[in-house]
Amino acid sequence: MERGFFANLLLFLLASLPIIFIGFIGVVFTGLMGLVKFYTPLVIVITAGILFILCNGFFKFLKGRPLKLAVISFLSLCLAAIVIYEGINAYHNSFETLDDSEVDLYQYQPFTENSKAVSLDEKSTLKLDEPLPQLDGATALYPVYSAFVQATYPEKEYDLYDQSESDVLVTKTPNAYQNLINGKVDIIFAAGPSERQLAHAEQKGVELELTPIGREAFVFFVNAENPVEGLTIEEIQNIYAGNTTNWSEVGGEDDEIRAFQRPDDSGSQTALENVMGDIPLMEPPKEDVVAGMGGIIEQTSNYRNYPNAIGYSFRYFSMDMVQNDAIKHLKINGVAPTKETIRNGDYPMSSEFYAITAGSGNQNIEPFIEWILSEQGQKIIEKTGYVSLK
Repeated sequence: MERGFFANLLLFLLASLPIIFIGFIGVVFTGLMGLVKFYTPLVIVITAGILFILCNGFFKFLKGRPLKLAVISFLSLCLAAIVIYEGINAYHNSFETLDDSEVDLYQYQPFTENSKAVSLDEKSTLKLDEPLPQLDGATALYPVYSAFVQATYPEKEYDLYDQSESDVLVTKTPNAYQNLINGKVDIIFAAGPSERQLAHAEQKGVELELTPIGREAFVFFVNAENPVEGLTIEEIQNIYAGNTTNWSEVGGEDDEIRAFQRPDDSGSQTALENVMGDIPLMEPPKEDVVAGMGGIIEQTSNYRNYPNAIGYSFRYFSMDMVQNDAIKHLKINGVAPTKETIRNGDYPMSSEFYAITAGSGNQNIEPFIEWILSEQGQKIIEKTGYVSLK
């Protein structure tokens, strides 16, 4: 006996419930995994497709060859979409990234077995005791001030991420400045402050005192296969203002320039802003990252070593990729960023990095900074890979 329309409709709705439930679970799962831009819509489309096929089983509006063609086409399109999406992702992920958050800083933690923090060949002329200065700083400078700690602080554990207990932290430049201005630490090691950080300090009634302790180069780099060997400061300004968009305009191949930037108030982004002066920066490339509870936030993309990419950092931080022949440093105004050109000032983007204080009353701050400026402190800076003041 043939079922009527309403009987078929009721059976279809009942049979749809588990499919809809599974589809809902798929949507939640892909959302929590941060896959909302592709796999969440795909789950919805596949669920709708399965419901269509189920509905057709009850109402028979497609039969025979048209039905087979529809099902095969639908499955083929879904499979092709997955292959294309994953292929594009695989292509992008095949290029090495330069991201300070990927550096394992625990390998530089002081007083640990096989620590990469450098040591003096002789006994330190300074040994500190309580109250120890609370330290924080930039990721790239942690290997330096970790070595200072290893030479002068009492031997114990200094967990670099334990903000409740440790005397020696590394929270990156923006947070380090926040901690210093808010009185949570005594000294930070970083590049000079941005205009926003200076304004924040002024608003809090805090005067920042910057003591130069070493020299470093702000460098621009490209894929090692890029034929461009150097740029002028004006060419860099035009690239990051968005006025120069093709490598052929600066002596390279006919290819679009992918100009990466760094997050606001990071040391390297502040350095770029100083290079640009009053010239407005173009919008940086963005990428979606998974946030808490599966949410998605948009942030400035980390440098990815595409054949047409350009990025920037401080010399020390990018040296591993240079040594691996992944990238090359560009000459600026015809001068390469070597230790010699940084020390003698020939490299036009060499600058000092600082021990920065904000009026803490800790009695050990002054002797500690004096020691950093001494022969032993400067020797640690050189052994770490930076350029000393002397």
